[in-house]
Amino acid sequence: MKQKTSFSIKNWNEDDRPREKLLSKGRAALSDSELIAILIGSGSREESAVALSKRMLGSVGNKLDKLGKLSIKELMAFKGIGEAKAVSIAAAMELGKRRGAEEGVKLNKITSSKSVFKLLQPLLGELTHEEFWILYLNNSNKILQKLQLSKGGITGTLVDVRIVYKTALQLGAVGIILVHNHPSGTLVPSGSDKNVTRKLKVAGESLDIKVLDHVIITEKAYFSFADAGIL
Repeated sequence: MKQKTSFSIKNWNEDDRPREKLLSKGRAALSDSELIAILIGSGSREESAVALSKRMLGSVGNKLDKLGKLSIKELMAFKGIGEAKAVSIAAAMELGKRRGAEEGVKLNKITSSKSVFKLLQPLLGELTHEEFWILYLNNSNKILQKLQLSKGGITGTLVDVRIVYKTALQLGAVGIILVHNHPSGTLVPSGSDKNVTRKLKVAGESLDIKVLDHVIITEKAYFSFADAGIL
């Protein structure tokens, strides 16, 4: 009788095992599939954890951002991925996203519309609903606080001018930047986008707090009112 080949990582050469490889060579030495294999721990009788991870990545064009968008149900559609493994993958993807957001915060100082995009794209770029955020700045354009003002559906969000400027006065902000996302992917500002910008700009003038920009964010790009000269 032919002996069945074991696909368990435990039977691999030690240098080929993802955990041992990470410990001996460092995190950067591992491929994306090897890192995911460490997360899921094991594969199935038919394939190793690394092979399963390669198959999962291959299904999304080897793009981690696309893997991060898969739901728990979609992850569980892969043979060998149960609920616990799917949750582990989803959690790791979310941590990576939040780390990107924290690294954006380290920018601290806003120097351009691109720096606004880098700061908030990790938080807003992949959302399926709209969110409206405010960046409060001091006279050196350093961020005093970033605040989620509202969260709504794809069609729009509610913006309360009183809350915007109450917070600005409490922080001693001299400038604000408006930021919201367009889940549809369009970078063309809507009529309501322009109206909200105008409303906040007028209200800020009486308080000597300037609206410096309004940035619309999508997954891969952004639109700046200031850059376009329509602020």
